[in-house]
Amino acid sequence: MSFRVVELENGFARIGVRPDLGAGLTCYDIFRDGEFVPVLRRVDPQTAHPFSLSNIVLVPFSGRVSRGGFTFGNSFHAIEPNMPGQKHPVHGSGFSSAWAVTRQSSVDISLALSGVGPGPFVYNAVLNYQLDGRSLIMTMNVTNRASVTLPYGSGFHPWFVRDDATYLTAPAKAVWLEDEDHLPAGSVPVGDRPDMDFTQSRRLPDQWINNCFSGWTGHGQIDWPKRRVSAAVWASAEISHYVVFSPSADADFFCFEPVNHSVDAFNLPGGPQAHGMKLLPPGASSSVSMVIAPAAT
Repeated sequence: MSFRVVELENGFARIGVRPDLGAGLTCYDIFRDGEFVPVLRRVDPQTAHPFSLSNIVLVPFSGRVSRGGFTFGNSFHAIEPNMPGQKHPVHGSGFSSAWAVTRQSSVDISLALSGVGPGPFVYNAVLNYQLDGRSLIMTMNVTNRASVTLPYGSGFHPWFVRDDATYLTAPAKAVWLEDEDHLPAGSVPVGDRPDMDFTQSRRLPDQWINNCFSGWTGHGQIDWPKRRVSAAVWASAEISHYVVFSPSADADFFCFEPVNHSVDAFNLPGGPQAHGMKLLPPGASSSVSMVIAPAAT
């Protein structure tokens, strides 16, 4: 599929979609004072790398997978690393696949993917982006086409704008610490890590952060007081986790990623379902959605 950007604009907001590159976004801006103001980072619309986009979608799992795969249903399912320079497979296959546009209007677009892999996963996915005023609504459905029951995960991976006064509110119960391979190294109550407790509005930390949070309420708030912009974030009931990533204080972005399971849930004690993944028999489906609702003054 050749490179192209599908642009949607309704007078209040605009997005650019790359169907050929994981159905990712190249921008999400809102209109204020005669100009468009970015909510997600703006990127080169011709980028060839999905991690250089404004948003990607995560299916059939989020985050890294350890041990070369996972055991489920008395079978070991191998999953190979899928990105150059990465020791472990990461984020499934939807983010790097070409999707087909199935419907498009001035305010919404639907895309479809018939996914094969990684590992045992064979699935259909349907993704919809919709502009509603300034808000962006993202909805994704996945259906298991494999011949066996499998644990599925899904979510969204937006890169929000970051400046030197960016604040996040996202109440959760626990935070997963990470090891040197960016895999889980134990979970602690957020109160034990005040530097990562976003129960109340907190400025993003200056240092590296790349942590998964569990027991999320499904509601968050991002504030950029210097830019006179804020954004409420809502996630569907199926989503009870999020990941926050930013490499440093001088980065011009941070990621706030609503997902329905913990990183490496396949291999955590208690099994994948205990950590949010959905067990889908052949033909069964699961859906997730996310709303970003900006306000500007």
